[in-house]
Amino acid sequence: MSDALLSLDGVHTHIGQYHILQGVDLVVPRGELTVLLGRNGAGKTTTLRTIMGLWPPSKGTITFDGQSIGGRATPDIARLGIGYVPESMGVFADLTVAENMRLAARLGPPDTARLDWIFGLFPALKRFWQLPAGLLSGGQKQMLSIARAIVEPKSLILIDEPTKGIAPAIIEGMITAFKELKRAETTILLVEQNFRFAASLGDSVAIMDDGRIVHRGTMQALAADSALQTRLLGLSLAAHQ
Repeated sequence: MSDALLSLDGVHTHIGQYHILQGVDLVVPRGELTVLLGRNGAGKTTTLRTIMGLWPPSKGTITFDGQSIGGRATPDIARLGIGYVPESMGVFADLTVAENMRLAARLGPPDTARLDWIFGLFPALKRFWQLPAGLLSGGQKQMLSIARAIVEPKSLILIDEPTKGIAPAIIEGMITAFKELKRAETTILLVEQNFRFAASLGDSVAIMDDGRIVHRGTMQALAADSALQTRLLGLSLAAHQ
């Protein structure tokens, strides 16, 4: 296994009176795509939001590239080179695709070569460059949300359920884009409910249940073990055919 770019050790998160994360231990190897799986309500989104500082951990440590980031402000965490694609996508509907991308480029106008690379991943963004983002389809908005996160090179990208509500044809294109991101040695932590999508991309996998990590291993091993899938996820890969 590669060295850890991100690690969570005994992380707890409380939201009001609710104890959501209950001692999460998670390792995200550098240069790999790690998938975080689990039933609804297991704590996956809370894990991403805690890493980004949107909800502070109440206990435990979060380490990114050798630095402790638990409890830091979200803008400070982002400046370290972490991109975040929330489940809500968060695009600015009244702004054009171009304006959305310019806002995401903190260091100035997006680099032309970088934009060309992104257009290669998501050709629709070039076609609709001057169109208000609110007029894009759900899949196109998801492309824009991911593109904003990578408009500048990032060491790590956290992505929350990119295939939710997306048409199968667009999912196939997204798989191709994610494979290209992996070839560019981008480290990714992916929360996903679509097991087929996750299995086609993941290097390692962690499964959550009730605010804890209950399984760690390779995606290849999990994809080959239908009994383990059913025990941990309640549904086997064959059920997604």
